[in-house]
Amino acid sequence: MKKTNVAIIGTVGIPAKYGGFETLAEHLVDQLGNELDISVYCTTKKYGPAQRQSHYKGARLIYLPFDANGIQSIFYDCLSILHALFYADVLLILGVSGGFMVPFVRWFTRKKIIISIDGIEWKRNKWSKIAKWYLWAAEWMAVRYSHVDISDNESIQNYTAIRYKTLSQIIEYGADHTMAVRPTPADREQYPFLARPYAFTVCRIEPENNIHLILDAFAQLPKHMLVMVGNWANSDYGISLRQRHQQHANIRLLDPIYDQRQLDLLRSNCLVYVHGHSAGGTNPSLVEAMYLGLPVIAFDVTYNRTTTEGKALFFRTADELVGHVRHTSIADLKQQAATLKAIALRRYSWSVIAQKYAFLVRTVMNRSSSKNNLMSLAGSRLSSDWLMQSELAHLQIPIYFYE
Repeated sequence: MKKTNVAIIGTVGIPAKYGGFETLAEHLVDQLGNELDISVYCTTKKYGPAQRQSHYKGARLIYLPFDANGIQSIFYDCLSILHALFYADVLLILGVSGGFMVPFVRWFTRKKIIISIDGIEWKRNKWSKIAKWYLWAAEWMAVRYSHVDISDNESIQNYTAIRYKTLSQIIEYGADHTMAVRPTPADREQYPFLARPYAFTVCRIEPENNIHLILDAFAQLPKHMLVMVGNWANSDYGISLRQRHQQHANIRLLDPIYDQRQLDLLRSNCLVYVHGHSAGGTNPSLVEAMYLGLPVIAFDVTYNRTTTEGKALFFRTADELVGHVRHTSIADLKQQAATLKAIALRRYSWSVIAQKYAFLVRTVMNRSSSKNNLMSLAGSRLSSDWLMQSELAHLQIPIYFYE
């Protein structure tokens, strides 16, 4: 029987060496390669000529000469969508940069569209007013005209339900690719801070990840070590923060690390994981920390509370973070870590995540083209009394939509 041909659109590419969508794409290829015929779009900006493969783990790789992020992502995603129309049965679009193409695909082709909007991209502070307007419009079109829309977090489902009156399918991220790594003598020589307790953070160096708050807090904590990994050289924000804080003896600011073992080494041996993300849905770095059995101090937004089921410590200001570091006992941290590990084992497995995506692919291929008729939950238009339905109880308190 002919396999369903799925095009994964919107990632930097695989092998994964950037972020959450890329890790997702790689694990979908790993888990579903025998069931689906998968193609993944990749950017030549991140994969030089020597790194470009025609296939990876059975998936076909297609390279385009645009950046997958920033303003070029619009052209990257739109060209990917146009190219995929020639062969794909299902377009799995990650992100909304090419959202204005979705209505035309829906109107003029029989291709099936599954879209994951990621976070609420148009609300990110890094975008100009024009960019925010475009992303808002692209999001509207993507959700409205896709066959199924995916939220990676219950709070994102809340948002799309209130704004668009559709009930998205929640599919989060896996974390069981991470591993605890015991340091070798060579590791300790390379990273001397492994010999003492330290807090750890890994993220893109952007204001919405509250890097300034975290650094300001640890600047007040000279007896507590912070190790932070990120792309410091990519923005004036990162460059200025590095210049301001690199003189602190208790703060180590490291460049991006893409090697999984090395990253797991630094994460799995820290005393506590500090998570500053304030945007997006289920952040991969957070679920990975939970899976590693790390206690977490997270920025206090609904996404992080949903991901951790409210079991992390939370901060909104540098002073609150300082207070947690100073006054939380080791015993309390260990108890919290065990609770978060149990949540991760229950919710954040790649085999479970991949099968949810496979189910959606089968569903859109086997049902009529009407979004209303696709399934009882994913992608359905909500009736006027939807807030009263018991299975949607979390939708009855929409106070966090405006964070």
